[in-house]
This record gives sequence, structure tokens and C-alpha cells, in this order.
Amino acid sequence: MGCNVKVRVADITEKEKVLESRSPATDYPTLMQVQEDGACTFLEPIDVTLSMVNEYGHIRVKGRVETSIGLKCSRCLSDYTADVKSNFTIFFTRSTGSVEEDEVELAEEDLLSVTYSGDELDLADEIAEQVLLEIPYKPLCREECLGLCPDCGSDRNINPCACAEKQATMAFSSLRSFKVKQ
Repeated sequence: MGCNVKVRVADITEKEKVLESRSPATDYPTLMQVQEDGACTFLEPIDVTLSMVNEYGHIRVKGRVETSIGLKCSRCLSDYTADVKSNFTIFFTRSTGSVEEDEVELAEEDLLSVTYSGDELDLADEIAEQVLLEIPYKPLCREECLGLCPDCGSDRNINPCACAEKQATMAFSSLRSFKVKQ
């Protein structure tokens, strides 16, 4: 399937259709751009499971996307691996081509709705989007990561340094000779 994740609309009926694929991240240009920008590295292929059904005038696509990515912690700069898993549901409705379509107020269920035209659904962009939504903006190797010392650069997760203690005592050292007159 890969970046060419296209399904003929005529093949999607009231009976559930299930598709599974495993394709490299290189098949998704958007994901490759994120990797080139240094946000992450894709370590495994993108596993996709899609369930599609035509119901009530729209096509419902339920899916699951999984992969593994390499990230750099934003606090301590160490490399770590994270699993990306996303379950999603998207409703596809045929585009009417009218201008008013863009000016309609959206209901909550419409926020997961995508319009399509033609005889095929191309799901590659939606799959890539689900992966992108799971990549953290500020990656952390773990929630309690202590990060790097701003003074000596030591990784405080590995070697606690005394810089913070020195600063605390130096910050108040001028108060040592301070006396309050009564």
C-alpha cells in the first residue's frame, strides 16, 4: 500500500472492508520531511490497519497506525526510542463542489470529516497525519528527566553536580554581612 494508499470508492460497501499494510516511512513524503528536519528518526516501517464501511451517505474509516521512532530528549539531549500508536476514525463525504461548503459552521462530528472527489480515497495523508500527531513537540526521555546542568553541562541524570548548591550559597553570600538596625 505505502504512499499509494488508495481505495476505490465502489469497493467500499455496507460490508466492512479491512486492509493491512506495512510500508517504510520513505513512502510518506510528509514523514520524511519531519525526519530531515531532525524531529525524529523512523526506526521501523509504518504498520497500518484500516476498516472501511459505506454508511449513511459517508464512508467511515477506522484505523490504527503503529511504528517506532528515535527521538532526542529536549532536557538531557540523550537519544531514546518511543512507540507511536494511534487509533482514529475519519468520515469521508463526497464533495459537492459548492463554495458554501467552506463557509458552513462545523459540528463536533464534522471535525473528523474529510471531503473527497473522484472514484478513489487516497488515505496516505491521513495516515501520515496520525503519525505526526503522536510525535511529541518537546520529547522527554522520561517525565522526571533532570536535564543538563546550565553551568557545567553535566547530565544530571547520570552525574549530579554541585553547581546548583554553589549558586544557592553564592546568591545569598552578600546577605552574610547584612545587619538589621533596631
